[in-house]
Amino acid sequence: RPAKSIIEEIQMLASEGYKEVTLLGQNVNSYRDGDVDFPALLEKVNKIEGIERIRFVTSHPKDLSKKLVEVMRDCEKVCEHIHLPLQAGSNKILKLMNRKYTYEEYLEKVELLRTLISDISITSDIITGFPQETDEDFEKTLNALKEIQFDGIFAFKFSSRPCTSAGRLNGQIPEEIKSQRLNEVLRLQDEITEKKNKSLEGTIQEVLIDGKDEDGFTTGRSRTNKIVKIPSDIERGKIIYIKIVRAHRHSLEGFLQR
Repeated sequence: RPAKSIIEEIQMLASEGYKEVTLLGQNVNSYRDGDVDFPALLEKVNKIEGIERIRFVTSHPKDLSKKLVEVMRDCEKVCEHIHLPLQAGSNKILKLMNRKYTYEEYLEKVELLRTLISDISITSDIITGFPQETDEDFEKTLNALKEIQFDGIFAFKFSSRPCTSAGRLNGQIPEEIKSQRLNEVLRLQDEITEKKNKSLEGTIQEVLIDGKDEDGFTTGRSRTNKIVKIPSDIERGKIIYIKIVRAHRHSLEGFLQR
């Protein structure tokens, strides 16, 4: 899509009162329109008056460059969150998935992000039970979760689809084992997420209000994409500062900082 068209749409949204935009693509890092690559596009969006927050999904690890991370750091409107799908911790499985990076290369990207943007939140995708995944391969995925300490993950068990190369691979994994591995991944990540959220107790977080939950709490998201609940009536679309007083596995609670 032409950069001019993207900028014009975001300018229109800003004129209508929208404060946050998400740039969406299957692999945003590979975007290019003439001499405008994705880092240059972020810089252009960052200059749009009225827009206060910028997010983007999804980033493919093989295309995540130092230039992009530097732009994320330097553009004050770009939120400190990135979704960077890992999929598996085993190089054998990553190769079978045709991911075009090794676990070690992925780790280098994580280190780059955390070095240049110290408070960045990193989330990821994990697949369990990919064809030919052994117990040893799966253990490498668990070790990856322990080593990287993601803020959160989306985890799925492998589902074979017709006419795909993965569906034709030998060594398909029984459903029971896929499910067992998925549950183990989710249990481990829940512990990690809860611990990381606990570390935010007592901090002040910038929150964009997006509505109310079923319990009547006002809800919003922090710049690092954490769900924050507040026991106050606050207008949707407001950006406020909240002191976090309680952390849960999938959300934070806090009070308006006056």
